[in-house]
Amino acid sequence: MTAVRSRTKPQDIRWTVVIPYYNEEEFLPRTLDSLKKQSVSSFKLILVNNGSTDRSEEICRKLLEGRQRIETTYVNESTPGQVHALETGIRHVATDYVAICDADTYYPRHYLQQASEMFASSSPAVVALMAANVRGDGNSLWGQLQRAKTILVASILRGQAHTGGYAHLFRTEVLRLAGGYSKELWPYVLKDHELMHRIFKFGLAKYSFHLWCSPSERRSDRSDVRWTLSERLLYHFTPYSMKDWFFYTFLARRFEKRKLSELKLRDRSWETDQN
Repeated sequence: MTAVRSRTKPQDIRWTVVIPYYNEEEFLPRTLDSLKKQSVSSFKLILVNNGSTDRSEEICRKLLEGRQRIETTYVNESTPGQVHALETGIRHVATDYVAICDADTYYPRHYLQQASEMFASSSPAVVALMAANVRGDGNSLWGQLQRAKTILVASILRGQAHTGGYAHLFRTEVLRLAGGYSKELWPYVLKDHELMHRIFKFGLAKYSFHLWCSPSERRSDRSDVRWTLSERLLYHFTPYSMKDWFFYTFLARRFEKRKLSELKLRDRSWETDQN
């Protein structure tokens, strides 16, 4: 594992954005463009190349060249698997807050600023934020309805994750206390939900109608990397006091049987379908 830094002038930077990527040259430009437009004065960006064979890293360097308010660290993690890339990236975080982002997701200009205001106005008991998952334009009527639905569901089904890992933001200290992303603790898919289960042992998560992001729709069918309907329903209706059993006894055993390891996420069925 190697890391190369592009430094900005010393200043009080509160946020680090961590993006793991594997052959994302098609999607990285839009994601990085959205981050370059963030309204916060400055932040750190950690880009973790997880064995890409395309021009992903070259594109990152070109797009971020000369961006003085973004202190960028380029990291290489050769062990395949997003969980390894995230573990490596998070080790480089030295700010109060960390946002986990995906290489194929759009983040509106106010994303980090809104998160800053939410943490600042909340008690220390709020240790994580979760952005609403919006398909398409978050400012459209349909986008606003999706955001409202997320808030409503989260207010009813508490102590659960209602968005993916690309939309999670943490107090860095608590993320580390909870064990972060870990192949040893959870080697399967749905690591974002399992991680949030551990995070909830340290505090609360908060949503806001104004905190949202928009992932790409390239993987329209995620049935090969997700739980079944019955497993999802059981997740929603299992009391939090029994969630350890749900994840580490019930779900882990079923995922192991179906070979749903975290490496399954590297399969790109949409690319095969297009050929």
